[in-house]
Amino acid sequence: MNLTSIQDIKQSFEKNNYIADDKLATALQLVLALQKPLLVEGPAGVGKTACAKVLADVLETQLIRLQCYEGLDTSTALYEWNYPKQMLHIRLTENVGESVAQREAEIFSEGFLLRRPLLEAISASDKPPVLLIDEVDRADEEFEAFLLELLGEFQVTIPELGTIKAKHKPLVILTSNRIRELSDALRRRCLYLWQNYPSFDKEVAILKTKLPDISGRLSAQICQVMIKLRELHFNKVPGVAESLDWAAALVALHKGELDMRIVDETLGCILKDREDWEMFAVHRDEVAMTLNEAISS
Repeated sequence: MNLTSIQDIKQSFEKNNYIADDKLATALQLVLALQKPLLVEGPAGVGKTACAKVLADVLETQLIRLQCYEGLDTSTALYEWNYPKQMLHIRLTENVGESVAQREAEIFSEGFLLRRPLLEAISASDKPPVLLIDEVDRADEEFEAFLLELLGEFQVTIPELGTIKAKHKPLVILTSNRIRELSDALRRRCLYLWQNYPSFDKEVAILKTKLPDISGRLSAQICQVMIKLRELHFNKVPGVAESLDWAAALVALHKGELDMRIVDETLGCILKDREDWEMFAVHRDEVAMTLNEAISS
């Protein structure tokens, strides 16, 4: 699909049940035009990962995801040799009469290479894939430094095979929940977008898009309560993902309107930490006041 304008991007995303605002649509338009990575930072559960998934769907291309974590190394992210297959090949060809050099060349060929997400992304032959490097802030600084070279050149050298350079640069989306601060060097190589909690109107639109059967009254009440909850100092502040979980639960329970009894009974859809439940109990009256205002409006 040819996404030539911000409006094209917004409409295409909406068709895929994702509400994209002007800032996100502009950032994605620049990713397509400049072929630069986009670093999307923001709280957990606001749609950073889903953005990359929808972009791949809209462009009808492959989504390749690298989930980052502490201790992630280059072999896991880039490539490994299929050691069991190599050993089996060596045993099966012991009596063939090949030289050591011939056998070594065979087992270090493409057929024995395990392509991990980063190598897979730069090896795509038909059209650029979307490469999602998810939660890059969870990876170690050493791995982040390795990414700098890859994102700068979009090529990698495998000693046994030589240099593999991308025929089509992947469209790269990096996400971060700001668990640790990323380096200036990585930031300079990327476009940047801060994706915060949505406004009231945008969150209502998200609920209606994802859950067409939800009533306007219920969706408005949910969003008013969520805005209040995000003002409180929870360990795990509920994001849009929790709003959707809660709304889906209320629809499944055939609820057309909120009250505090229902809030108490479905609290596990929103808050998923024992200390946060205790914090909610302290501020329950404030939440009740917000809900009453939403009901009466």
